[in-house]
Amino acid sequence: MQSFRKLWEEYKLLLRNVPSLVTSVFILSVVCMNLMAGRELYRSDWLCINSGLALSWISFLCMDCICKRFGARAAAMVSVTAMLVNMVCSVIFRLLCMTPGRWAAYYAATDPAVGEMITAGVDTTFGSAWYVVLGSATAMLLSTLVNSSLNQMIGAVADRGGYGGFAVRSLVSTCAAQWVDNLVFSALVSHVFFGWTWKQVLICSTTSMIIELAAEALFSPVGYRISRGWEQDKVGQDYLELTGAAA
Repeated sequence: MQSFRKLWEEYKLLLRNVPSLVTSVFILSVVCMNLMAGRELYRSDWLCINSGLALSWISFLCMDCICKRFGARAAAMVSVTAMLVNMVCSVIFRLLCMTPGRWAAYYAATDPAVGEMITAGVDTTFGSAWYVVLGSATAMLLSTLVNSSLNQMIGAVADRGGYGGFAVRSLVSTCAAQWVDNLVFSALVSHVFFGWTWKQVLICSTTSMIIELAAEALFSPVGYRISRGWEQDKVGQDYLELTGAAA
């Protein structure tokens, strides 16, 4: 009980110290990327790319900023918070989609039958199946552990405060974590429930990782400036003093 109370106090202090805008963007990106993951951008016999890729890199960039300033443990804790919020949102969406009602697109349809199909389709998208939510949560949890621990490990060796060190720790950890995230989700959900072959799973995991890594590389200077600004302004100093984490 004492250890739980200590963890809870640490959690509260961390959420007060990490800038609320970054936490909000982190959570929003996780919720939105899971919704958009149900929409394909491209599909072939050996490759499938979903719209969630346009947003998934944001959560990893937020995680890298938090990890640089607050440490791997803090980054994992905020990530778990985002994951829990996403699961709560999924339950709320599911319950609301089970109630009688129609989406606005229903009234734009020329035929009531088409409108009902549209409503059913949107309900299915927002009321994600349990295996999609569970697979996404499992993939995110494992990728978070990989990303945060690897980021801090590389940072201890390669980061000397400049952009180069931030880029190395961020891109290498993101590369590994994104691949784990894609692989776990594809293996647990796409392979088991959607009939993907292992060839599709491996190729999709790799190509998706490359796309997400390219997006993070493009915006990593922004992440660096944010984390450096935190250090200069001593953001999160209370949390760092409590935990003894390296800034």
